[in-house]
Amino acid sequence: PRYRPDWASLDARPLPAWFDRAKVGVFVHWGVFSVPAWGSEWFWWHWQGQRDAAYERFVRRRFPPGTTYAEFAPHFTAFDFQPRQWARLFQRAGARYVVLTTKHHEGFTNWGSPVSWNWNSVDTGPHRDLVGELGEALRESNLRYGLYHSLMEWFHPLYLADKQSDFKTQSFVSKKTMPELYDLVLKYKPDLIWSDGDWEAPDSYWNSTSFLAWLYNDSPVKDTVVVNDRWGRGCSCHHGGFYNCADKFRPGSLPEHKWEMCSSLDRLSWGYRSNMSLPEVMDEMSVIEELVQTVSLGGNYLLNVGPTKEGVIVPIFQERLLALGRWLDTNGEAIYESQPWRVQMENATDTVWYTSKGPVVFAIFLLWPRDSVLRLSSPIPSPGTQVTLLGFAGTLEWHKEPGKGMLITLPYMPPSPPQSGWVVKLEGVK
Repeated sequence: PRYRPDWASLDARPLPAWFDRAKVGVFVHWGVFSVPAWGSEWFWWHWQGQRDAAYERFVRRRFPPGTTYAEFAPHFTAFDFQPRQWARLFQRAGARYVVLTTKHHEGFTNWGSPVSWNWNSVDTGPHRDLVGELGEALRESNLRYGLYHSLMEWFHPLYLADKQSDFKTQSFVSKKTMPELYDLVLKYKPDLIWSDGDWEAPDSYWNSTSFLAWLYNDSPVKDTVVVNDRWGRGCSCHHGGFYNCADKFRPGSLPEHKWEMCSSLDRLSWGYRSNMSLPEVMDEMSVIEELVQTVSLGGNYLLNVGPTKEGVIVPIFQERLLALGRWLDTNGEAIYESQPWRVQMENATDTVWYTSKGPVVFAIFLLWPRDSVLRLSSPIPSPGTQVTLLGFAGTLEWHKEPGKGMLITLPYMPPSPPQSGWVVKLEGVK
């Protein structure tokens, strides 16, 4: 069927199956904001939009008087950017898709956008097509490629003029936003478009529905592309493909609609900060907990890193990604291609979570029980029930608990090295 440019029709499009199966993605925030590398990726806005005193002080201390934001761009060099290394790292992290910022709210494009003259990565800074290079490397590694794109730009004169008219004019959309979106799709054929920067204006201003109708009907990725829900004020959590709802969104119970949780290894920023300290970085246990809770509730987990201006993913981020990958090597069977089970968490404790695959149920426990006996009250066992621990040979003994549920005797020692999150696989339970 052809989709009409209205939400009733667009929202009825089935979500391409690859996205729900993938479960795990890596988000990359990279741009001119990686040059000051301080505060957050909203640096320009805090500095010159809000005139935040801390940002003004920072620039005064570190840069010559009269420095403009545009003068940071030549220092965004990407000298050490090796797309194949990134792709290999993301693959080893267990990611099935990667989302790169093609353009943040600062308007600088990480490809040679024909409508972003001299404010793009080919004309200035790296003098490289970052979007294209990463895409090629990811496809060689069989990873899906998503493009983050901000609809708005804080200080673009056309956007400011449209805003002044209360969005009755659409010069910015027709001359900048839409040409760039069409260019990205035709040039790079993304698997996913992660839209953002939509909240100041309604979707009618952005022409979102006509773009999505073209994307779903006539674009080169019409059958495979997935989009999120940030297409205009009030769309979030209501319209689009999968729902993000809000940054770091966590539903309290199983949502009816496919969703994604985006989170960042640096708890205080999405872009790289040179003064980041260890306690501000998520530890391995927190990452695994977020992943498990998200997938149990039917979501995908998109974990962010901010590379440096030279294109380095700092070692602490690499270490966290590789730890996640090692955990998934052992326990991925309970994550990839899984479905939420009839119960998502054990008895309102947040330490045991469930996923399922057909008749098989997985119980993921985040804390090793003191007596090495795992008590589960939700699964109903049968005489033929079999229990195994992922990453551990042989079957485990279990007993029916008086009342309901089961007691599972775990191996005497928790598998080393100490970690967070183990998975028992239950076959023959209801």
